[in-house]
Amino acid sequence: MASGLRRFVGSLSRRNLSTACANKQLIQQHDGGVGSGKSLNLYSAINQALHIALETDPRAYVFGEDVGFGGVFRCTTGLADRFGKSRVFNTPLCEQGIVGFAIGLAAMGNRAIAEIQFADYIFPAFDQIVNEAAKFRYRSGNQFNCGGLTVRAPYGAVGHGGHYHSQSPEAFFCHVPGLKVVIPRSPRQAKGLLLSCIRDPNPVVFFEPKWLYRLSVEEVPEDDYMLPLSEAEVIREGSDITLVGWGAQLSIMEQACLDAEKISHEAPVTGGFGAEISASILERCFLRLEAPVARVCGLDTPFPLVFEPFYMPTKNKASCLESFKVPAQHCCMNLTAHGS
Repeated sequence: MASGLRRFVGSLSRRNLSTACANKQLIQQHDGGVGSGKSLNLYSAINQALHIALETDPRAYVFGEDVGFGGVFRCTTGLADRFGKSRVFNTPLCEQGIVGFAIGLAAMGNRAIAEIQFADYIFPAFDQIVNEAAKFRYRSGNQFNCGGLTVRAPYGAVGHGGHYHSQSPEAFFCHVPGLKVVIPRSPRQAKGLLLSCIRDPNPVVFFEPKWLYRLSVEEVPEDDYMLPLSEAEVIREGSDITLVGWGAQLSIMEQACLDAEKISHEAPVTGGFGAEISASILERCFLRLEAPVARVCGLDTPFPLVFEPFYMPTKNKASCLESFKVPAQHCCMNLTAHGS
């Protein structure tokens, strides 16, 4: 198996699930050079991106529950002190109101960066995101838009969150035309992709893997740079097996990459975005597949607390699929994401 697997697809873009390469060449391409770097964890990289967004655009605003003192995960630390409470401010505990206000702010030509404290709490704002933000441009015949809207939310397992602080709701929003959904896998990606989202002319939902806020550390350029949305990242080249995933699942896939081919996400398996990717592979590569596409995902249950280790996709669950092999050179796709 060790000699068989050499390709590892880290982030795959679909119409709404946008990720991007975070390699040295891309950074050189988009910011004119790598520049000086600094070792940062993921939440610090998010914080740095928000500092840059506010500093470079006076129309940018950051708001949400408790962001004024840094937020639950400290991603907005220091922003209010530096840029003032008129641009970085707390909101009432009302997700529908947060996003509704953000849509109006963006529609007036501003950069609205709204934080939902946990992705599990984004559902009260679902109507605003799906029926208002995503359709704003389309229903007006492109006369109006809220393209300056970015909704940030930490998602996924954290080790002790239970069923109200651990969910992965990305598939709900990937189904909606007019939205872009972006999930980084590392600090360098997080900074570059968040800046791209904030400056993108479409509304974006930016899910941050909270498991990696402090665990994922790498050198991040201190300069202002953006990474392109809608591009898959190939982490390892190979010829026998293709692995596909995003966000925090990339670390799990790295541990199991010598064992099996799989499509992996934390969300429940039924209706997850892995099913969409599987269908796309079957449509384009069916005659070249050597085995069925397999999914390693969460269970079709509410996210448990004490049974979290049994719920989560792990390298051990992946290893049971080691008999499935898909020729990676045929099935590695780069699908384009579209906005509204």
